[in-house]
Amino acid sequence: MRTERALNFNPGPAALPLPVLEQARDELLNFKGEGLSILEISHRSRAFESLVLETEKLMKEIMRIPPGYRALFLQGGASLQFSLIPMNFLPAGETADYIVTGSFAEKACKDAGQVGQVHLAANTKGQGHRRIPRQEELHFSPSPAYVHLTTNNTVYGTQWHYTPTTPGSPLVADMSSDILSRPLDVSAYAFIYAGAQKNMGPAGVTAVIISEEMLDRVPQSLPSMLRYDLHAKNNSLYNTPPSFGVYIMNLVLKWAAENGGLSRLEEVNRKKAALIYKVLDEYPDFYRGHAEKDSRSLMNVTFRLPSEELEGLFIQEAGKWNMTGLKGHRSVGGIRASIYNAMPEKGCRTLADFMEDFYARKG
Repeated sequence: MRTERALNFNPGPAALPLPVLEQARDELLNFKGEGLSILEISHRSRAFESLVLETEKLMKEIMRIPPGYRALFLQGGASLQFSLIPMNFLPAGETADYIVTGSFAEKACKDAGQVGQVHLAANTKGQGHRRIPRQEELHFSPSPAYVHLTTNNTVYGTQWHYTPTTPGSPLVADMSSDILSRPLDVSAYAFIYAGAQKNMGPAGVTAVIISEEMLDRVPQSLPSMLRYDLHAKNNSLYNTPPSFGVYIMNLVLKWAAENGGLSRLEEVNRKKAALIYKVLDEYPDFYRGHAEKDSRSLMNVTFRLPSEELEGLFIQEAGKWNMTGLKGHRSVGGIRASIYNAMPEKGCRTLADFMEDFYARKG
């Protein structure tokens, strides 16, 4: 039994900033003087409606979202958006283009194909999803209804480090695992979505950033709960929302602002990732990184050891260094260190030191 908080490298639900957890603990029994917990308060109350509106305002400020966009807080995770996006934005007879660079991009493409016609603009599966395709490798259909990509791939440890140019079509992005980690030109995207549980809150709430132009495209024939325009019209309060998740997201956004905003967070995230990648590059025959160098993720570092036996021992011994969550995704195995915003630099330094120590004894 641990008596101190572990260094949490889990990919999601993932680490939350300690100050956020402490504030949530202190406010749990009495939210803003209401005499009720945030878990009990009515979502129709003035206090909760103010919280939702403040959270949207905070997201717009910290992400520098331009006018003409709404930020929504929905349910169903990123996985539900895989279906809702084509339902809302892929009319009959038109085609949506998908860039498949990992497991979740593949799932999004598959679900869209159950709704309408899809075209693969690129697919890196044949290369083991080790890299992000270059702009000249993207082959779009003549006039796609939208183009979809996944900006960071938690399973394989790759990340987009440029925003692709599309053929005049709206760009849609799943940013579940790198939202809030770096500055972003939101105006380059028509629709952004992210499950909060990796980098901006707890499981149960999904952030959606949507342009008003996309809201105007929503078909009126869809059932109410599937319509993004109705959720926007009702300020994310069309039905009972994931109230605790929105509350924690509100605190995370404030924490991010207090810690220098996205530019400062990116600077810290680069330093954190460099500590671990430095060890991979020093011992490439022992720690075999999965992603090609120009596609490496700053959020998820993935690598293999010479044998599964050594990988099991690595994970076991890491626990003695107070680290948890390092086991790779079940589909690929190996080691995965998820180092989202809430992972302190000392956590990455501890992992790097452990990797050096483990190599010295087992390499």
